[in-house]
Amino acid sequence: MNHGVSGPVAATLRINEVFFSLQGESSRVGLPTVFVRLTGCPLRCRWCDTEYAFHEGASRSLDDVFAEIGQHPTREVCVTGGEPLAQPAVHQLMTRLLDAGYRVSLETSGALDTAAVDPRVRVVMDLKCPGSDELERNHWDNLRNLRAHDEVKFVLADRADYEWMREVVLRERLPERCGVLASPVWGELEPGQLADWLLADGLPVRLQVQLHKVLWQDARGR
Repeated sequence: MNHGVSGPVAATLRINEVFFSLQGESSRVGLPTVFVRLTGCPLRCRWCDTEYAFHEGASRSLDDVFAEIGQHPTREVCVTGGEPLAQPAVHQLMTRLLDAGYRVSLETSGALDTAAVDPRVRVVMDLKCPGSDELERNHWDNLRNLRAHDEVKFVLADRADYEWMREVVLRERLPERCGVLASPVWGELEPGQLADWLLADGLPVRLQVQLHKVLWQDARGR
């Protein structure tokens, strides 16, 4: 007799899109990768290029997402957003992928606590510069969670952002702790200008240009 007690509910995530492309950023740039983009983000960075992920998406089971990932010929998976950590079930997805032998990276805004992220995940964490209009959202305690295989990314709109990044990189001794990425805002800061600043200061960070935009501009799913 059923007294209204049901079995466990399968975990779900609100997914904006799952697609197969080349990794356009980080030290994994150029590698064939499956991207899992989650819906929703508590931030509104001025230069955000994925605003469509704020609301668009559908609820999907972890089994469904896992099965779609398995259809592609790679073991590289990038979990991105939006802000993936805004959905607690993302931890289950990442751990399941890792247990199955996938190499998983997480792109996170740095505004939410990363302490619970599976230590096998390669965290690529933004530190929001003043030009993002979200400087106050940085969760500075996340710096304590950094491991050698993680990366910190700065998205730079202008010279003021660069000088802020330089001060943080040196103060926190970030290159001694993990990889550090400097990325110009597409269409606002010329990569060559950023390269000149980095060389002038001898700052030990990696200049990154968004490869996917070089190849496909702003096409979705690429």
